[in-house]
Amino acid sequence: MQFPRRKPSLPSTDRGDRIYAVGDIHGRFDLLLEVMAKIAEHNAGLKPSSSLHIIFLGDLIDRGPDSLKVLEYLYDAQRKVAGIIVLQGNHEEILLKVLDGDLRIFRNWLSYGGAQMLQSLGIAPPDPDGDLDACLSELRRTMPPSLMNWIRRLPNTASSGDYFFCHAGVRPGVPLKRQAKEDLLWIREGFLEDNSNFGAVVVHGHTINPQVEIRRNRIGIDTGAYMSGILTALYLEGDQREVLQVKEV
Repeated sequence: MQFPRRKPSLPSTDRGDRIYAVGDIHGRFDLLLEVMAKIAEHNAGLKPSSSLHIIFLGDLIDRGPDSLKVLEYLYDAQRKVAGIIVLQGNHEEILLKVLDGDLRIFRNWLSYGGAQMLQSLGIAPPDPDGDLDACLSELRRTMPPSLMNWIRRLPNTASSGDYFFCHAGVRPGVPLKRQAKEDLLWIREGFLEDNSNFGAVVVHGHTINPQVEIRRNRIGIDTGAYMSGILTALYLEGDQREVLQVKEV
């Protein structure tokens, strides 16, 4: 007698959780508005859920043209709408180190997104040999204290059921509750190619891929919005998954 094969169990969120995870925005306020509209439309087409969360995976700022607008929008949205979770990314960590006075990081930051961040604040980036101290003073005067304090308090992780959310990834072999902040914000080597069970399916950004990368142990959703014009969100509910994307015209 043959018995029907059971389907392999799929990863699942906590019961009742409906989650939309959003990849790296990098100053693309235009795409942020579009993906929020797409999430609202998608959610409206589903049965009501007991718990709705929108999780932003960090790297809100730098590289794109409207970092300040992105920060202001998400800061306000989180204060007004329940269920919005914003994680810190490595670019937010760099900004905080710059604000704390690390001029060496400041110089490097200008070449990989810091210049665009400054411009979004109405600050002219310094010349290669320009006065960083003067620019830092202007940045500290211009950056709203409410946003600075909010960024400092952003969490590094979130979780639901079989899913674990962070910016960059995790260190294989280390329990999820003991992951170092540096790995959660920066890791690539040692994580991306690892096929082991991390203890949950890790949903992350940080590493750009033209397509959403869905593996057994991780899902990468950074599709390089600042340069590709494609911002990705991942819908998760129970064992359901769906990729939502918005593209610049």
